[in-house]
Amino acid sequence: MEVELTDGNVKKESWLPVTQELSFQKFIEQSDLLEEFKYDFNEKAELRHTETQSPFVFNYYENVLERNSKRYQALGRLLEQYIYELLEKLCKLQKVYIPQEVDKEPRSFFFMSEGALTNHHSVVLVLLQDQGVFRAGQWSQQAIIHHGLHHGSQIPCIQMALQAHYDVIVLNPNDNFVDLKMEKEWKGLLKQSIESPSLKMAQAESFLSFQHPLQGLPKRCSHTPEEHVAYVWDHFISRTEGKDVSFIVHGYGGLVFMDLLVRRKWEVMSKVYAVALIDSDHHVGHQLGSDGQLLAWIKHHCREWVTSPKPLDKLAATVLKKEFPVVSAGTEKHSLAPSSSLQSIFKYFKKALKAKTTITFSQVPIETRSSTKRKQSA
Repeated sequence: MEVELTDGNVKKESWLPVTQELSFQKFIEQSDLLEEFKYDFNEKAELRHTETQSPFVFNYYENVLERNSKRYQALGRLLEQYIYELLEKLCKLQKVYIPQEVDKEPRSFFFMSEGALTNHHSVVLVLLQDQGVFRAGQWSQQAIIHHGLHHGSQIPCIQMALQAHYDVIVLNPNDNFVDLKMEKEWKGLLKQSIESPSLKMAQAESFLSFQHPLQGLPKRCSHTPEEHVAYVWDHFISRTEGKDVSFIVHGYGGLVFMDLLVRRKWEVMSKVYAVALIDSDHHVGHQLGSDGQLLAWIKHHCREWVTSPKPLDKLAATVLKKEFPVVSAGTEKHSLAPSSSLQSIFKYFKKALKAKTTITFSQVPIETRSSTKRKQSA
């Protein structure tokens, strides 16, 4: 991919404008954790130590597992906030808080492109990730740390969608609770401060300790991934007019999408033209049951990429019978499946949109023996 840099030059094999303002190191400098994390993303979007150019080292404190684990969590939180910033400043997405009518309690949020609700006759791509610690803009935090932003973040996918003139909605299904005490300390570490270096170090030492009891407070309308997705669908996605909607769902995100399909059956079937499932955790039998209309819909509108030793797009062997095509993601690693299958998924979307056919589902009651007898006696 070619990206135009701020100096007007075009740099190949770089997806991120290499500017000091958007660097990860610059972002870390705004916290009190700079000595702990001398890391930045290089031109290949790989996380490397700024002095040694080595990958991230987990065992920073020799043989102190708890402290190293806490340091890893702190890095994950920095990456979370950094990617939020990239979604807004690099991808030009808007941060939307939900529920909209509440502003004096902890709220979740998601991101969407500026014209996602108002641009008529355009395509909307919705991104729904796996379950875990990662938030909006991430497929896998582990993949970001060990393989880079190319593989673990959703930003390459978002940029590809925007370049293809899609509108984009980036869901945040794992943002379900707020830990009040940790949140307060975290904000203290992230803000610019004129405090003494010794006090800053004490704050960082406190944050990296394991002495904080959890004080989780659920976020309204986002207690679970299912609730979060249903809210965004009801108040945003379903209200888009004249748009074709597609989904990319990874892992548990596939189960969440099937839950939405069952709960909002007619809306989803009428608006969504294609769903790309990646190594999905859904279960058609348990979730869709024997609903013939839903089974017919997923057969024509879903395709899954699964981890497999086979080359990308080759038919994959599955233990259970699949109700829609299943192909290889071109990798055997779950965390790398989204990035590995991305090009193939966009080809699938393009083909599905071009050859889109509408299957008419009539909302008629199921005929029973008693209704048949009434008809015969009439």
